[in-house]
Amino acid sequence: MLHQVTFSIPESIYQQIQFAAEKAQRSINEVITEAVLAVAPIANVTTAKTRGELAHLAYLSDAALWQCARSTMTIEQRNRLEALHDEAHNRTLTLTEQNEEKALLALYHDTIVVRAQAAVILKNRGYDVSDPTQFAPLT
Repeated sequence: MLHQVTFSIPESIYQQIQFAAEKAQRSINEVITEAVLAVAPIANVTTAKTRGELAHLAYLSDAALWQCARSTMTIEQRNRLEALHDEAHNRTLTLTEQNEEKALLALYHDTIVVRAQAAVILKNRGYDVSDPTQFAPLT
């Protein structure tokens, strides 16, 4: 079921959406729908920065979305997070280490959310996203 919603936005925002739709070869309706889809389910879950990134996904081309769907933390970040987890089993982490671990966990969470939302948008654009191997990080 589709619902029609009417709302007013400033001309400058409309022009940005129109430009993004043209650039992505999408309709304005599709771009707005994807932007709402990107932020509505997770509005209270992620940071404002990540919500902005998620809303921006709707403006991306399919190729750029596939890149987002394959994005990961750097190997250094993953190794550091693993090392901090290992250390936490052996001793109490220092406050600095706890803050670093917290920041890396937040980065991990945000990366997963962006990857998942990019996959949702790709699916809505007609791509088959059922094979997890197609989301392997690019090397």
